[in-house]
Amino acid sequence: MGLFGGIFGGAKNDKGKEDNSIPWRPLTSAEQFEEIKKDSITRAQVIFKHSTSCGISRMVLNMFKSSYSLENGQMDFYFLDLLANRGVSNAVASEFGVMHQSPQLLIIKNGVVVMHDSHGAISDIELEQYV
Repeated sequence: MGLFGGIFGGAKNDKGKEDNSIPWRPLTSAEQFEEIKKDSITRAQVIFKHSTSCGISRMVLNMFKSSYSLENGQMDFYFLDLLANRGVSNAVASEFGVMHQSPQLLIIKNGVVVMHDSHGAISDIELEQYV
């Protein structure tokens, strides 16, 4: 399975059962920001900015996916492919006041970023405290 199959598709283990995978939503336009901010009032929203051509970004994404343990519905997860949507990435930086980095994870609650980090520090973020 390719990168996007594993990100957007349901991965199955050797026994054919569904793995607990991150329910990614593609972030492809700045128009989605209003929905993200609105939904962040009732549930934390996460944006993961990923460069598909960067080995470090791929490693951090895999670490993030392997440590993911939330139940569906606790947070909404947006995946931003930087190469395909560079303008959206710039708009994220402007809209939420966070300097662009890659890879980068942002957590939005009540319309504002309450936590963000990049590179290896992403694995230190405890998502559970933002549920």
